[in-house]
Amino acid sequence: MVAPWLISLFTVIAVYFLDRWENRHVKSLFDWVPAILLAYIIPAIISYVFNVDYSQADIHEYSKSYFIPLAIIAVMSSLSLKQLKSIGWKPILLFAAGSFFIAVFPVVLGLGLLDTELISRTLVAEGYWKGIPPIVGSWIGGSTSQLVLKELVECPENIFLSVLVMDNILVNVWTILMFQSIKGSGTLNTMFKITDTAMPEEMRTDTEKKVSPWWCALLLLGIAVLSNAVLESFIGKVVILSIIGLVISNFIPKWNYGFALKIGGILIIVVMAVLGLKLQFATLGFNTSFLGFLIVWLLGHFVFMVFVAKLLNVNMAWVPIASMANVGGIATAPAVTAAYEIKWMPHAIVLAILSMASGTFWGMLTIWLLERFLV
Repeated sequence: MVAPWLISLFTVIAVYFLDRWENRHVKSLFDWVPAILLAYIIPAIISYVFNVDYSQADIHEYSKSYFIPLAIIAVMSSLSLKQLKSIGWKPILLFAAGSFFIAVFPVVLGLGLLDTELISRTLVAEGYWKGIPPIVGSWIGGSTSQLVLKELVECPENIFLSVLVMDNILVNVWTILMFQSIKGSGTLNTMFKITDTAMPEEMRTDTEKKVSPWWCALLLLGIAVLSNAVLESFIGKVVILSIIGLVISNFIPKWNYGFALKIGGILIIVVMAVLGLKLQFATLGFNTSFLGFLIVWLLGHFVFMVFVAKLLNVNMAWVPIASMANVGGIATAPAVTAAYEIKWMPHAIVLAILSMASGTFWGMLTIWLLERFLV
């Protein structure tokens, strides 16, 4: 039997280098199958080929105790509040409105359609409601929040993979739509009589020498290990490490934000590779009703943000930018922004990092609302 540690290590190395391989065929693969999904599927394929069940392996406890906490503090310590101020309060409020809609819409829709087959059968009886918090985490916070919320809500592996596949399809389509949307921002500004279309404050780049990556890694690792020794509650770890991460990034002079974000990205792949060991292909399913629910949810998110942008009298270009910072993340948000104004790309990156920092907490709100009012 192949050791689960070796499978996870092989997966992380393979995905990491494939993602950086400058081959057009490989690049086109990652345009449609992101690294996080590939990292989840490869261990499952290996488990299937060798006909071994790794769902009870010790590596899962190590992941929950060390890898996930370390990923949380790394991602949270990549957010600079000084850079956030450069964006301005209106785009940030618009972004927060988009996050709010993502977090509460499933519950509002569920209450309105309580007696329908979608709610009573798909979400409640079949347990698909447990796939909602990971989607909230994915759309607002990205992979780190998605993984944390999966653990918090105890989402079954078959539903989680189904959610990952549907989420991946929708995000790819949504990215294309947002590219088209931002190109039509001028038309939308005229249609909605938006007058505040000024450029945001220029983002200042800090050229000072940063703290050594070795010291950053040792500090983050030490705090993650200490939290595991002191705190038993997983939710407690999430909250405390998130706060500590923000304190580190904003109070330690010359903190290495870029390294923290990079190490967080690698840790996400590690966690997904470990989770993939639990997946059993025989349990997979694809629910069309749930996919329709996701489409309505995503379209509603965009319409709501257009409405808020009109109320705030803010440039409609911020709607697709803020939406992609929520739904797409740090890779696609600046790409969509560049289609409108390349000077705004740093602002889109900071919004995406804010999304990564806040997604877990929005998802925790969703879990509370679902358990209180829907299931």
